[in-house]
Amino acid sequence: MTIASSRPVATAEFFAGIGLMAAALEPRGFAVRWANDIERAKYDLYLANRPSAEAAFQLGDVRGVVGDDLPIVELATASFPCIDLSLAGNRKGLAGNQSGMFWEFARVLEQMGERRPRAVLLENVHGFATSHGGKDLRAAMERLSELGYSSDVIAVNAKHFVPQSRPRMFVVGIRGVLPKGAEKGVPPISDVRPGWVQAIHEANQDLPMHHTRLPSLPVGPTNLRGVVQRIDASDSRWWDEERTERFVTSLSPIHEERLRSMTRGTALTWRTAYRRTRRGVATWEIRADEIAGCLRTTGGGSSKQALVEAGRGAVRVRWMTPLEYARLMGADRFKIKARSDNQALFGFGDAVVVDVVAWIADHYLLPLLRPESSMNS
Repeated sequence: MTIASSRPVATAEFFAGIGLMAAALEPRGFAVRWANDIERAKYDLYLANRPSAEAAFQLGDVRGVVGDDLPIVELATASFPCIDLSLAGNRKGLAGNQSGMFWEFARVLEQMGERRPRAVLLENVHGFATSHGGKDLRAAMERLSELGYSSDVIAVNAKHFVPQSRPRMFVVGIRGVLPKGAEKGVPPISDVRPGWVQAIHEANQDLPMHHTRLPSLPVGPTNLRGVVQRIDASDSRWWDEERTERFVTSLSPIHEERLRSMTRGTALTWRTAYRRTRRGVATWEIRADEIAGCLRTTGGGSSKQALVEAGRGAVRVRWMTPLEYARLMGADRFKIKARSDNQALFGFGDAVVVDVVAWIADHYLLPLLRPESSMNS
C-alpha cells in the first residue's frame, strides 16, 4: 500500500510501553501527540528512541489522566495490561487491577466529550475474548458503544511477519459514520476473522458492530536464522558444560529426540525452549517448530526463553539476548539502552509487534482516516 499524505494522523498512545506502537505508526504518517505509561523503565526506553517525545509523554498512573490532558487526536491506541485476561494469569478479567485499566481508558475518552477520536485501537491476548465466558469483551464493546463507537474484532498472529508465535486480538472502534466498505452483520470467515472471531460478531449483533474487507495475511518466516545473534562458542553467555548437561537431562523423551535430531544435522539450527514445572519437577521443553514461542514479560523462569543451537554433533544453550527479542518484535533498529538485559526483555515481552500494527495501519486505519491518500499498490 502506498501512502502520500501531508496531514499526519494525530494519535494518543495509552499504555505506551517502550514505544513499539509508535514505531509502527509514525513511519506511516501518524504523529503521536500524547503518550502515557506508568513504568519508568519503559519510559526510559521510549525516550531513548524518540527523545523529542518527552514533552508529549505523561509518565504516571492512567488513573491520574483526565480528558483535558489530551490534545485533539484522530486515533487512540490502548494495549492495556493482559495479566488478568491471559490464560497464564489469574483470570480476574476486566475486574482485575491490571486489565481493569481498560475502564480508565474509557473514562478518559468519556471526559473528552465531542473531542473523542474518530478511531480507537485496542490490543490484547486472545483471553480477552473468552474471559468470563465472553462477558468481559462484550462489556468493553458495550462501553465503547456508549461512547459512540462501532466495534470490529480481528485476530492476527505475529508469525505471519516475524518468527514468533504471538497471537493477539484487536478491536477497532469507529466513531460516527462508518467508512465506505464497512459492513454490518456477521463477517465471512477469513484468516483475520477465524471461526471464533466470527462467533463474537454473531453473538453481539445487538451492539453496534461492523467489519471491513482485509487482505490475506502474508506467509511469515519459518525459522530463526534471521533473528539469532551470532555469538562465538567461547562467549560466556553460553551455558557451561554442567548447566547444559542439566538442561539436557531434564528433557522428556520427546524433547530429547528433538535435540538429538538437531545435533545430528550437518548445519546449525536453532530452537527456543521454556522451563516448565511438571508434577513439581523443573523441566525444559524445546519447541516443535523452528520459530520462537510468545515472548513474555520476564518474571519467573518459565517467562524467559532460552535459545538452543545444535548441529555437527554439538549443543549449546543460552538465554535469548535483547537484540534477538527486538528482532522478534520487528524492532531491529531499536536502541536498546536499558539498565539490564532483563529490563530490556521485560519491555519487549510486554509490547506489540511492529509489523503487525503496521499491517493494520496500512490496510485498516489509513483507509479509514486518510481515504483520500490510501490506494492499493
